[in-house]
Amino acid sequence: MAYDQVDIVIVATTNNMLAPITLAAVQAGKHVLVEKPAACGARELDGVIEAAQRAGRLVRVGFNHRYHPALLKARELFEAGALGEMMFVRGRYGHGGRIGYDKEWRADPALSGGGELIDQGVHLIDLARCFLGEFSQATGFAHTYFWQMPVDDNGFMLLRTPREQVAFLHVSCTEWKNLFSLEIYGRDAKLHVEGLGGSYGVERLAYYKMLPKMGPPETTIWEYPMGDHSWELEFAEFLQDIRLNRTPAANLYDARAALAIVEKIYGESGYDYHA
Repeated sequence: MAYDQVDIVIVATTNNMLAPITLAAVQAGKHVLVEKPAACGARELDGVIEAAQRAGRLVRVGFNHRYHPALLKARELFEAGALGEMMFVRGRYGHGGRIGYDKEWRADPALSGGGELIDQGVHLIDLARCFLGEFSQATGFAHTYFWQMPVDDNGFMLLRTPREQVAFLHVSCTEWKNLFSLEIYGRDAKLHVEGLGGSYGVERLAYYKMLPKMGPPETTIWEYPMGDHSWELEFAEFLQDIRLNRTPAANLYDARAALAIVEKIYGESGYDYHA
């Protein structure tokens, strides 16, 4: 990492090494794209945040789901005020694992920092924060129902903002048919993102606009059958962040906020992965 010709380091490792390598990279004067969740615990990121600020380096966290086309379109409609005042978000994200999944690194808390809640859960938390903002209260339950492993295979979250807006989220690796569903409710309309391509099904966005007479809504649907270019778009935006010396949209503060929620729910559920 001391090579002068290296400007950007991409960190994509087991979760336990994400923060240490990112810290070493920014201390060596490099910008960093680090995969989510960026650490095994929220407090691990404090030193990284401080070091990045001191070095004047940018760190982007790999919340690539923000860059799926249906979610980009959903964000565009949201920012245009098409939903009206926000009410709540309901999200489900799950896969079914595979033979031997309980023997892989994600099932080892020393490497992963947790199970499904820290794996796919941080994606849903991040997306919910994009539409509702900061959560002041978080509760939930994580449990191991099926896989013979010491980490959770299902996580349930109920998150609340100071304005009583709510995100109800469920992540699972006992979802026998892979699923992604994010419903975003405003007083005037609803957005529903389904699928992520591949085994999750064709990615689509439905916009349901409430009419003055109520009843069946006015419906517009966009489908995105192309391949997944979210990582490409994410990296292109990071290059622009660096050129403009602009704080990345998905940054260490976002990762820390998501991890703080994950840790609270693990604590409530009796999982102590950092003991």
